[in-house]
Amino acid sequence: MDVHRILELLPHRYPFLLVDKVLECEPGKHIRAVKNVSINEPFFPGHFPQRAVMPGVLILEAMAQASGLLAFETQGKPPGDNMLFYFVGIDKARFKRVVEPGDQLMLHAEIIKTSRGIWKFDTRAEVDGQLATAAEVMCAAREIGE
Repeated sequence: MDVHRILELLPHRYPFLLVDKVLECEPGKHIRAVKNVSINEPFFPGHFPQRAVMPGVLILEAMAQASGLLAFETQGKPPGDNMLFYFVGIDKARFKRVVEPGDQLMLHAEIIKTSRGIWKFDTRAEVDGQLATAAEVMCAAREIGE
C-alpha cells in the first residue's frame, strides 16, 4: 500500500500523518508498515534540542494509525466522509529504545478483537529488529459529532 492509498484511508495529513508505507497487510489479521524518521520532523527542534528523540506519544500515534489502516482494510471499505476512527485507549505501553533521526520505524499491529465498533490491537514498533515500543491500542469507529 503506497502513500496515496494511505491518504484515502486516513484523515491525517502533514505533519501528523505518521505512516509512510504499508509493506504487508492481511485483512482480519495483521499489518506491517513503515515510518521513516527524518531530522526534518517538526517536533525535533523542541524534543530535544541537545539530542533529537521522537516523542513516545507520537510512536504510539503511528502504531494507532497503522491499526486504523488494518481496520479499514479488514472492513473492506474506506471511512465515509462523516466517519472517523478515534484512538480511545492504550494499555501495557512500554518504551524500550529511543527513536532518533535516520531510524526506520517498523510498525506492527495485530487484531486482538473487535466488538460494536471498538477494535483492540496488539502493536509494536521496532528499529533494526529491536523493540522500541509495545502497547495494546484501542480504536473506535464513530460518526463525526457523536
